[in-house]
Amino acid sequence: MILLIKDETKERMSYEESLRNIVEEAKLADEYGVDVIALGEHHREEYAISSPEAVLAALSLVTKNITLGTGVTVLSSDDPVRIYERFATIDALSNGRMIGRGAYTGSSRFLVIV
Repeated sequence: MILLIKDETKERMSYEESLRNIVEEAKLADEYGVDVIALGEHHREEYAISSPEAVLAALSLVTKNITLGTGVTVLSSDDPVRIYERFATIDALSNGRMIGRGAYTGSSRFLVIV
């Protein structure tokens, strides 16, 4: 989970700065051989990623080896076919590096599709 807080000052980071940092961190993780990065979907002010598909698509273009996935996808607020299509697009952009995703159904249950 990505909080919009700067480490050194404890100040709130801008939304744009936080997203750019996520991209830079993923590039660095890829360079250092980290295996997987998974981003969650959150619709709260203190989290930067409300659209993990958009961020993962960006990461697919600036990384080469790291596997991409989501930690949380809110299924109750979206069309399952469109969710599939967006993740299939990321898989194509990343040359097959997209893996299954974690899904939140609106209850306390989690579904993971791999």
